[in-house]
Amino acid sequence: MYQRKSTYIFFFFLIFFFSKNIAQDVTVEFKNYKIVSQLKQDSNIIQWLSPYADSMHRSMNKVIGFSVSTLINKQPESSLGDFMADCMKVMAEKKFNQKIDAAFINFGGIRSYISKGDITIGKVYELMPFDNLIVLQKVKGTVLKNFLDKTAASGGWPLSGITMRINNRKATDVFINEKSLKEDADYIIANTDYVANGGDDCAMLKNIPKQNIGYLLRDALIEYILMFTQQSKPIEAKMDNRIVYVN
Repeated sequence: MYQRKSTYIFFFFLIFFFSKNIAQDVTVEFKNYKIVSQLKQDSNIIQWLSPYADSMHRSMNKVIGFSVSTLINKQPESSLGDFMADCMKVMAEKKFNQKIDAAFINFGGIRSYISKGDITIGKVYELMPFDNLIVLQKVKGTVLKNFLDKTAASGGWPLSGITMRINNRKATDVFINEKSLKEDADYIIANTDYVANGGDDCAMLKNIPKQNIGYLLRDALIEYILMFTQQSKPIEAKMDNRIVYVN
């Protein structure tokens, strides 16, 4: 439901944004010459888009939750990163109907923060402006260790289901569900399709089969926040030493 709705909202947002700017002055400076052109406002277009713009504003400003503190993204661990990784793990288990050992969010994919107070749908779009899908993969412990080393070399990525240390840009003392990582074991991990397809230098995951049901991470975030609200609970994300620098 949210995927289709979000696509329409984003489409009309772009149209409305550019149509509004038709009425603005355009100034170009080039070698001491100044050219100013006036573009006539097309009232018909503005009138046609107005109902969609109103709908977009209502949807984006809809409050879906409340945060008791400001959540920011930083390395090696952050309250926002823990919250989003937990969201991926919980909602992926629910939607895929299976147990997941660990979930990951690439650090660079988080594009905003959550301020203390009301959380709107628009804020979720700021956090996750990309149409990244949640996918599952079954990986060997050796592959998972290689992937964790990549995240460690990058300073640490948000994760859920795992604790580890970063020592000399390597993942050490890795525990999955409170058990030491075993290189010959199989693990089910959740990631975005971008990372699972080899993005952000994650070539070790590229050729591993993926389970994909078309579930957007952005939609997972909206549903996860709403789940707290329906239980009359605020968002109280806190760090719990999932990732620690050794030196």
